[in-house]
Amino acid sequence: MAKQDFYATLGVARDASADELKKAYRKLAMQFHPDRNPGDKKAEARFKEINEAYEILKDDQKRAAYDRFGHAAFENGGAPGAGAGGFDFSASGGLGDIFDQMFGEFTGRRGGRGPRAGNDLRQQVEIDLAEAFSGTKVNLRVPTRVMCDACAGSGSEDKTHGAETCPTCGGAGKVRAQQGFFVIERTCLTCHGSGRVLRNPCRVCQGSGTVPRERTLQVTIPAGVEDGTRIRLSGEGEAGANGAPPGDFYVHVAIRPHPLFQREGANIFCRVPLRMTQAALGGEIEVPVIDGSRAKVKIPPGTQTGDQFRLRGKGFSVLRSAARGDMYIQVAVEIPQHLTRRQRELLEEFDSETKAHGKGSPETEGFFAKVKEFFEGKT
Repeated sequence: MAKQDFYATLGVARDASADELKKAYRKLAMQFHPDRNPGDKKAEARFKEINEAYEILKDDQKRAAYDRFGHAAFENGGAPGAGAGGFDFSASGGLGDIFDQMFGEFTGRRGGRGPRAGNDLRQQVEIDLAEAFSGTKVNLRVPTRVMCDACAGSGSEDKTHGAETCPTCGGAGKVRAQQGFFVIERTCLTCHGSGRVLRNPCRVCQGSGTVPRERTLQVTIPAGVEDGTRIRLSGEGEAGANGAPPGDFYVHVAIRPHPLFQREGANIFCRVPLRMTQAALGGEIEVPVIDGSRAKVKIPPGTQTGDQFRLRGKGFSVLRSAARGDMYIQVAVEIPQHLTRRQRELLEEFDSETKAHGKGSPETEGFFAKVKEFFEGKT
């Protein structure tokens, strides 16, 4: 006799909430409990059906499996327990395989069967700021595993035949061990998850289908790349065992510090020291640009430390774009050191002239005027 639908058993809709399920279960369990119906075999059977239905539907994962596969999700025997009627977690079916079917496409596998893809490889490359600005190509020597030419990647001495279903896992690529209600799943040690074994392994690769080798890869670093960028080369990782697809190769880009420029996104900053006389008198200076050219900057008289001048379109390249950021010249006025006697005399004369006229250093004069007012109690 076909089993009744679990939702019908509890008398609830298929979209019933957890609270609705619990209320329905408690009401029916009280009605058909064996203690209330001594000797009534039909009530006892009904009580078991109610418990079985509730044990499945109260668990989100089991309910999802039931909604998709119905009673087939829990057939083929299994471990009886808690009046739930038993659940099959064996290698031949049940929740383990059902969840593989439901979620296999998201995890990149289908039941663990078949040879696994090759390992991904990772390597860091260092470039300088100018190379990051213009883009470059680098050649990397990569120790990896490639397809065995002797067996064409099959792992078998005769290249095409000789593989048979693994006797340990029956081709599943995994084995499960029941421990009470819990199940432990492991990759099959006999076939290493491939689900097959070779009768006549290749003598060159010992049946793996791959051999170690050093390859040279040319990697294109695009203009405008940021420090820490990861570049993926699809299919350039290790070859997969027994003809499986290769993994990927990831290049992590590190940019060395530059002696003149600091980068912030698409903008470049350059700190330019000026002599005191240059800053006071003004003039014109020439500065380098990241693209190798030069630019002239006009310095107005009275320029102060911290003043900033913007050069539009002279900054860093923008990734996947012809645009460029801006360049900022940050001024630092340098005070002369180790003065000669004549230099000291000239500066003392300049200082006396400045004090006499009371002009030339408005910020300094304003600050000390406020200090004087503070001590006189005016502020």
